[in-house]
Amino acid sequence: MSDCGCEKARRDLEEYLRKEVCKTAEADIREHLEGCPGCRDEALVSRTLTEVLARSCKEAAPEELRDMVIARLRAAHVTAN
Repeated sequence: MSDCGCEKARRDLEEYLRKEVCKTAEADIREHLEGCPGCRDEALVSRTLTEVLARSCKEAAPEELRDMVIARLRAAHVTAN
């Protein structure tokens, strides 16, 4: 395997984190991240952000917010028709 370099690692980082790259590319990116603190930090930030967003999407919106959004959607629909 060979180090793929910062440009390729960063370009393919999201696919790598979602395990959507071929095994060869995955191994090359993993090797690069092990040796490059800058790209490793970027991968950590991206992974953390993805996890936080995934958790927040599982939580229900507060009832008051839901009611307000529904009311505004209904008002917009009435205005449009």
